[in-house]
Amino acid sequence: MDNCSAASGSTRVAIVFHSGYGHTQRQAEAVRAGILDVAGVEALLLPVEKVDRHWDDLNTAQAIIFGAPTYMGAASAPFKTFSEATSRTVMAKGYLWKDKLAAGFTNSGARSGDKLSTLIQFALFAAQHGMHWINLDLPPSNSSSTGSEADLNRLGFWLGAAAQSNTDEGPETAPPESDLATARHLGKRVANAALQFARGRDVVAASA
Repeated sequence: MDNCSAASGSTRVAIVFHSGYGHTQRQAEAVRAGILDVAGVEALLLPVEKVDRHWDDLNTAQAIIFGAPTYMGAASAPFKTFSEATSRTVMAKGYLWKDKLAAGFTNSGARSGDKLSTLIQFALFAAQHGMHWINLDLPPSNSSSTGSEADLNRLGFWLGAAAQSNTDEGPETAPPESDLATARHLGKRVANAALQFARGRDVVAASA
């Protein structure tokens, strides 16, 4: 599912993700929906299996959001294969992603599931490329007697968007809407930041 939406020439935010059973794909689609809430920003939804045909699209994007399920305390193997491939396709060609924006999201069956380990993995990966990390910017919720499972960031993560999918539910019903809304928030936040970044670069270039 490689899906690019919006007019040519607009600011682009790419979402590179792997989904093992469909739950993380729903999260990725929610991130995409948040991006498209911002006028003038296009979204490229790109499974890692199709990246080889889209390196140029990633190189021209203003921001890249990374997503994968957390398996055994880390990002899934197909995502790791993609990240390692960037050493020759991106780094070796002159750090082509330097100064792009980056963010991340992940899903697991447990509420914690060591998802923080995966988000840290994404942030370190972005740092190796010289990218600027965008955090979630949502206070943790559902942490008091007045909290609710319907609250955004119900799982209480700061570094990126986290979702939890019951292991006996398919992607038709999991992750829950609150986690998808959290993912949409991340997409919108990154899209706004990318738009500001692009406009700022245009101003600097015009005054040079």
